[in-house]
Amino acid sequence: MRFERKEAPHWSSQASVASMMLQVLAALVPAAIAHVWFFGPGFIFNLLVAGIFAVAGEAFMMWARRRPLEIALSDYSALVTAALLAFALPSLTPWWVTATGALFGVVVAKHLYGGLGFNIFNPAMAGYVVILVTFPMYLNLWVAPRMGDIDYQHLTIIQTLVFTLTGNLPDALGFDAVTRATPLDVMKSGLNNMATATEIRANPVMGDFGGRGWEWIGNFLAIGGLWLLIKKIIRWQIPVGVGVGLLGPALIMYLVDAGTSPGPGFHLFAGATILCAFFIATDPVSAATSPKGRLIYGIGIGFLIWCIRRWGSYADGVAFAVLIMNMAVPAIDYLTRPRIVGHKEGAAADG
Repeated sequence: MRFERKEAPHWSSQASVASMMLQVLAALVPAAIAHVWFFGPGFIFNLLVAGIFAVAGEAFMMWARRRPLEIALSDYSALVTAALLAFALPSLTPWWVTATGALFGVVVAKHLYGGLGFNIFNPAMAGYVVILVTFPMYLNLWVAPRMGDIDYQHLTIIQTLVFTLTGNLPDALGFDAVTRATPLDVMKSGLNNMATATEIRANPVMGDFGGRGWEWIGNFLAIGGLWLLIKKIIRWQIPVGVGVGLLGPALIMYLVDAGTSPGPGFHLFAGATILCAFFIATDPVSAATSPKGRLIYGIGIGFLIWCIRRWGSYADGVAFAVLIMNMAVPAIDYLTRPRIVGHKEGAAADG
C-alpha cells in the first residue's frame, strides 16, 4: 500500500491572492462612496492617480527584475495599496504628491525588498509617510464635510480636477475659504492652547463622537471590516488589538481627566483608526503571523497611535505606528511562535 505524503501546512489555500485583494477592494467601496459624498470628488481623482502610478510602478519593477508582468498585475495588490493611500490623502491633493506616494510604496517599500510576500513595511503607509515629510503643506488641505452648519466654499468637479492637475485654486478663492482643520488637528491645537476637550467639541467640525462625516465613513469601514472577518480574509486579533491598545489608555485618561483627554469614542471616530484596524494593520505580509503575535502587534499599533496623538507632533500617527510595529514583527513572530506538536517547549525553542 502506498501512502501519499504532504508537507505542512496540511490544508490547501481556499482563496487566491487576487480574490482576497478583490474582496478587500469591494469592502472599501461603501466607505469610498461616503468619502466622496461628504468630502467631494477629490477622492476619485486621488484614487485614479494612485492606481495608475501604483500599477505602472509594479509593471516597471517586474520588467526590470525580468519577471512575468501578468503575475504581479493580476493579483490587484498594487490597487489595494493605491486605495489605502487615497483614503489617507486630503481631497485636495495635487497629482504629483499622490504619484510620489504610490511610486515609493510600490517601487521602494515593496519591490526593493523582493516584491509581494517579502516587503517588511506596509507599502501604502510607507508611501504616505514619505509625502507627509516631503509635502506637509498639501496634506493639510482637507475640505469641510458637506453637512451641518459649517461655512465653507464648495468646489465643483472641474475646479477640483484643475487643482489636482495644477495645484492652483480659482483666482477668487484662497485655501482658507475651502479647507478646514480635521477633528484631530482641532483637538490637538485646542489642547495645546489650554482649552478643554468640552470647549473644543463646540467646533462645528465635531460630530457626536469624532468628526462630522468621518463618523459615517468609519461606520462603513467597520461594516467592510466585519465582512472581511466573516469571509476570513482577516483575523480578529489585530483589529481587537488595535482597539484595546488605543481605546484602553484613552478611556483611562478620560476617566482621570476628561478636560484634557478626549474620550475613546473620539479616538475611534476621528482619523484613520477604523481604517487602520481592519485594512492597514491587517496586511498579511507586513503583519505578525501567529495568533498571539497578531494580538501583540495590534495592541502595539493602538498604543503607539494614542501616544503620538497625545504627545507627538502629528495629529493622527497611524502610519508611524504601523511602520514602527512592522519593524518589530520578526521579534514578535520569533517570541510567539507556537509549540511544535510532539516537542517540548525547550526543544521547540532550541530547534
